[in-house]
Order: sequence, then structure tokens, then C-alpha cells
Amino acid sequence: MRARAERDVVGDQALRVVDLSKSFGGVHALRGVSLDISRGQILGIIGPNGAGKTSLVNAISGRERPTAGSVMLDGLDVTGRSPDYLSRRGLTRSYQQSNIFAEASVEENLARAAEFAGRRAVGVDAHLQATGLDAVLNSRSGSLPYGLQKMLGLVMSLSTGPSVVLMDEPAAGLEAGERPQVDRLVATCAEGGCAVLIVEHDMDMIRRLCPTVMVLDAGALLAAGPTAEVLARPDVLAAYLGVGDTESESSDG
Repeated sequence: MRARAERDVVGDQALRVVDLSKSFGGVHALRGVSLDISRGQILGIIGPNGAGKTSLVNAISGRERPTAGSVMLDGLDVTGRSPDYLSRRGLTRSYQQSNIFAEASVEENLARAAEFAGRRAVGVDAHLQATGLDAVLNSRSGSLPYGLQKMLGLVMSLSTGPSVVLMDEPAAGLEAGERPQVDRLVATCAEGGCAVLIVEHDMDMIRRLCPTVMVLDAGALLAAGPTAEVLARPDVLAAYLGVGDTESESSDG
């Protein structure tokens, strides 16, 4: 089954994932997951802890090589290619935790992102202003509050003008008042024609931003479709209710 995000304006297909699987020894982190996203679309990926969400992002982004299946970026087979190759082809990602060069300034972090991808996009200044990073460009990144560090990681992933961006829990660790900044970054990215895949536990954010959602459970696709309909399904509710409050997101979450 393949999920396709629905928006009023549908552009060219940016990312296609076909029957993607990933095993670690006898543990199946992903089991034949497929999805399509077109330019300007936003697709949410949700699921209980250990469902395979981060493994999906890692396999698409080149951090881990899939055991089976394929990843197509703008029609090109990029399965198992390195993160730097994918970044130069227009696919970037952000991380659950802030992933920055702590000893470098904000401006130096952006320069390193541009060097990694081989380009810097027009319009980065708007992202900096929207997040407040424009006021701390020369500050050491590791000295910034966590919220600004997280925003810097997001802006770095968008600063090279990607055609596809994968966001792994962009709201994790942020205060409620900081989360609308993530909304603005995602909306601006999609309006500019970028395809956005969001892994997130914040269901309010998923409802706000994602017209379509996929649910993973035990590495396989449990449900896919319009967000409101999927979130009302009994099997989806049961999957979430089966997760204890004290469980933490594992590396293959």
C-alpha cells in the first residue's frame, strides 16, 4: 500500500519509496514500506515507539543502507547512496535532537551546510528572521538555548533549497510557544515547492500541517490516508494505547 499526500496543488513527484525493508540481524525494523510525495506536499509519519519511523528516515537519507527496496529521488534511483551525495541531489534531513557544530557560530554552521550540499538557497534570511537566529549569527551555537539550537538544525536542513526534506521530530524538546516557528518553516518550505516528510509525536502539529498521514507499527504500514480519518481508526488508536507512558523512543523509532 502506498500513501500519497493530498494538497490543492500537486507538482512533480519528488520522492518515491518502494517496498523498503531494513533488518538488524533477526530484527525487522522496516517491512516493505512504500510512499510517494510530490513537490509542495507534506506527509506525516506517525506510530508507537519502536514502529520503525526513524529507521525509515535513516534508510531514505542514506544514514543506513536498506536491506531491500528502493528510493527514487526526482526519478533517480538513489538507494543506499551517501548523505552527502543525497544532499547534493536535493534531499536533506533534520534530527530529533539538535545536530549542530556546537563550537561554530550560527553563520559558520550555515556555511558548512552550504558546503556539504554544494549550494545555498535564496531566502535563508527569511528563515533566520522567522526563528530569531538573525540576532545571534555570530554567537557560538552551543551556547544558545536549546530551542534556538533546534531551530538552527532545521534552518540548516532548509538553507540549501532542497527538493525533499525529512524532518525527524522537529518539535521534540521545544516549548509550546516555539512550535509555531516550526509550522512557519514547514509551510514556507512546501509553498516553495519542497516535498516535506515529517515524523512527529505531536498530534496537534500533525493535524495542523499534514493533510495525509501514514501510520507505522512494528516496521510495517498499518494505515494511510487523510489525517482526520486515519487518526479516528480503531486499529490506529489501539496501536497508540498499547504504548506505555514510560517508554522512550528507540533508535529505530
